Amino acid sequence: MRPVVLATDRLDLVPLHPSHADEMALVLADPALHAFIGGEPLSPDALRARYERLAAGSPDPSAVWCNWVVRLRAGRELIGTVQATVTPARGLAELAWVVGSPWQGRGFATEAARALAGWLRGLPVGRLVAHVHPEHAASAAVAAACGLRRTGHRQDGEVRWESGGGPGGGTIGSA
Repeated sequence: MRPVVLATDRLDLVPLHPSHADEMALVLADPALHAFIGGEPLSPDALRARYERLAAGSPDPSAVWCNWVVRLRAGRELIGTVQATVTPARGLAELAWVVGSPWQGRGFATEAARALAGWLRGLPVGRLVAHVHPEHAASAAVAAACGLRRTGHRQDGEVRWESGGGPGGGTIGSA
């Protein structure tokens, strides 16, 4: 299982590569962006090192890391990332997304996350999960648009959203 290029009406999701680090460092540079995702903006070199680790794959043989950069087709600039950590033996995929501040509020995160969820539906994955900061209404809306439902479970202060065979989840096809 490896990420492939995914296309939507306005976006191309391209498998993440360390060469994306310089441009993505600019996309992720707004400190306000990190209010909900944590951490702080990374330098291009630090981001490149992170992308090298991600591109190398999970050190856990039971998990597969799938990471994409989100490219706006008009203009070809990078605007964010989506990712899934897939655990095939558990039939589980954990999703995450981030879109740079200048591109927020235009539906790009929803469009990219739904493309990712659609790709995952073609795999042996019965349950999708996302963890969303309880005050991040925009990310909660993205999770809902992907067919995930809010649960009462929290992990590291974030609310678990699920779809499929888990507690409080719906069906993957509900999006």
